[in-house]
Formats: sequence, structure tokens, C-alpha cells
Amino acid sequence: MPSSLSQRLLLSFYNLLWLPILPAVLLGLLWRARRQPAYLHHVRERFGGYRARAPGPVIWVHAVSVGETRAAAPLVRALLERHPGHSVALTHMTPTGRETSEALFGAEPRVLRIYLPYDFGPLVARFLRHFRPVSGIVMETELWPGLLAACQRRGVPVLLANARLSACSARGYARIPALTRLTLGALAATGAQTDADAARLAALGAHRVDVTGNIKFDSAPPESAFALAARFRARRGARPAILAASTREGEETLIVDAFLRACAHSGVDALLILTPRHPQRFDDVAAMLQARGLATARRSADRNLPAETAPEPLPPETRVWLGDSMGEMFAYYAAADVALIGGCWLPFGGQNPIEACAVGTPVLLGPHTFNFQRIADEAVGAGAARRHENIDAAMQAAFALLADDTARTAMAKAGRRFAAANRGATARTLALLDEIAP
Repeated sequence: MPSSLSQRLLLSFYNLLWLPILPAVLLGLLWRARRQPAYLHHVRERFGGYRARAPGPVIWVHAVSVGETRAAAPLVRALLERHPGHSVALTHMTPTGRETSEALFGAEPRVLRIYLPYDFGPLVARFLRHFRPVSGIVMETELWPGLLAACQRRGVPVLLANARLSACSARGYARIPALTRLTLGALAATGAQTDADAARLAALGAHRVDVTGNIKFDSAPPESAFALAARFRARRGARPAILAASTREGEETLIVDAFLRACAHSGVDALLILTPRHPQRFDDVAAMLQARGLATARRSADRNLPAETAPEPLPPETRVWLGDSMGEMFAYYAAADVALIGGCWLPFGGQNPIEACAVGTPVLLGPHTFNFQRIADEAVGAGAARRHENIDAAMQAAFALLADDTARTAMAKAGRRFAAANRGATARTLALLDEIAP
């Protein structure tokens, strides 16, 4: 472990590196705001300027974007229940993460949704002085050396929860060993998703690592999701529906082409539900569908319909329903007959299949699942998912499942069993937090 003096020198050098970066960060916000104007909202918070005050002692939870925020939801709810006199400062780095937390906790006065400041010493100090957290939880792998070192100096124990670290990411951290050891050494404890994640984190310098499992298994679909799924099913009509969920850039074209080929080959009149991962790409995907001459409907066109109004089925000529909405993935999964998980048809590493399994939707995966390798492998082993080498093979398998009620029902039951068998990570994470922050 580096000496106190070497740590201070390393942190001083790290802070100096931020001085030329901060102006570039502002330009980056402006650039991103061209497509997502929300990047210019609450900019003061990104530099440590806050107006909101939290009632009572504050537990800080950091969830960088959408996936981490959804994963944090069971943990935040458990913290609110366990500590009724405390508030939770839920920090993000992206507007979509913040929007997701507002959808999840919008009516809860004890949850503040704010941006985390950039990891420059004075900005971090402003954040900690304002909220004075009694403890901190950082979700997955969002590691900021300056922030964690500042928490350690102030006696704020920080837990890295739901931690995952791929072999590729571990090699990247190993290239900066001193900074990595300083950062991981500032954590009071780490709750890793798997044995492999725990071993990689420990090898890099984390000194208290427990395997607590994946908190995302504890995200049970709310009743409101099933009610919304019923409306989605009414909207899709009698046709079978294939969901392409959380797709990434470049995948939509491949998926649409494969879908059209499979429709022509099978003679089945199916509907493709397409939900891009990032909202700033909704309009781009819509333009791609229009350019191909595909009759498309958008979920956003239905958002203002009164809840008591029954949705009209989509016109029979509609080939694609574009899911351009946030916070509704459980409902999309529950409304579909089969789900192709995005991010794994091109080398993005895949998206998490847990939500699909939890509602009993058969899952089809591609070859690139390294971000969720163990979950993907175990879902396949449990019979909840199947893996295919390319999108054409997966789409043919999706149409085969549409015609095979027995196989589809078996996969649905296997998915629910798989999700139920892996629950409990929230309780294990809270037990670990109790040990470091009594």
C-alpha cells in the first residue's frame, strides 16, 4: 500500500490533471446537449453547487445512469425502510439516470435526485460539506479516486455494491496500479456480484471483498408494470410480438432486416417492438425506419391517453412499434412473446436479461455478453435463455418459438424460477453495510 505522502502526491497530480479537463467537460456538456438538452439542466450541481437540503442524516448512493439506478432501487427502498429518520442522496452522471430515479422515487420526499460533481478536489469537498453523508454506496464500478479518498479522510465509509469487473476492465485498471490501489483501498468494503468479480477486485487492491450477488434480481416488477403491459398488449393487438430490448447503435438495422427476412420466410404476420437503449437515439431510429419505408408507430404518441381509455390496436400494416419511452422495460417485456436482448449482437457486451426472466419472457442472446457473462451463462443453463451466433439465427429461433407454445411456456417458467432462485443480494449488501457503518 502506498505511503500517506505518496498518496497525497498522487492525488495532487490527479487534481492537476483535472485543471485542463474541466473546460473540455463544459464543451462536452454543450455538445451532448445538441441531442439531449437535459445535459444543460442542473449544471451547477456538476460543480458542487446545491440548493436542496435533505432532512435528517444522509446516506449517499451513487448510480451513474439507467442500469445502475434500476439496480439501486431495491437497495434504496430497503434503506428508507430500515432508517426511517434518514434521507438518501441519490447521485447520477447522466440525465437518463436522473429521469429514471425520478420515475422510481418521484413521490418520496426522503430521496434527493442530484448530479455528482466532477472528481476535482474542491468540487468534491463542496459536495461532502453540503450533504455530510454518514455513509456511501457506489453502484457497480463507478470509481472516482478523489471522491473516495476524500470520503476516507472524513471518516465516511463507502461500500462498492453490486460490483462487477470484467477481465477486460481489470486489465485496464492494472495499467495504472498505483491509482487503482489508492482508489480501491479507500473503500471500506466491496460487495461483488460473482466469485470472479471478487477475485479481480481483490487482486487489484480491494481489501474487504464479499460475494453478495446481483441486486438486480431483487427488482420485482411492480403491479403498475403489469397493468401497463396489459395496455401494451391491447395496443399490439392479436399479432404475436417480438421485442428487441435495449438495442445499441448499429443493431437496429441488423434486427429489422433479420425480422423482415424471417417474416417473409415464415409467412407469420408478427409485430416488432423496438426499444433503443439510449433516448437520444429515438429519433435517429425512427428516421431509419421511415427511410426504409416501414410503417411505424411510436409509444410516445400514446403517452397522453387517459388511463381509462382503452388503447386502439395498431393498424395491421404497422410493422414496428418503437418503444421511445423510459422506465417501462418491465411492461415491454411482459407484453412480448419473445425478447432479443440488445447489446449482444455487436460487441457492446450485452444488456442484463434479468427483467425479462422475472416476468417470464423467453430470452434470446447473441455472442457478445461479456458484461453479464455469468448471468447469461446461468440463464442459458437454467433453460430461461438461448444463445445464437448471429441475429438471423436468433430471429429464426424467435419465430419458431412463436409457433411452439410448449417450448415458450417452458422457457417462461424457467425464467421465473431462475430470477426467484437468485434473489437475496439486497439483504446481504445491507448486512455488509451494517458492518462498516454501524
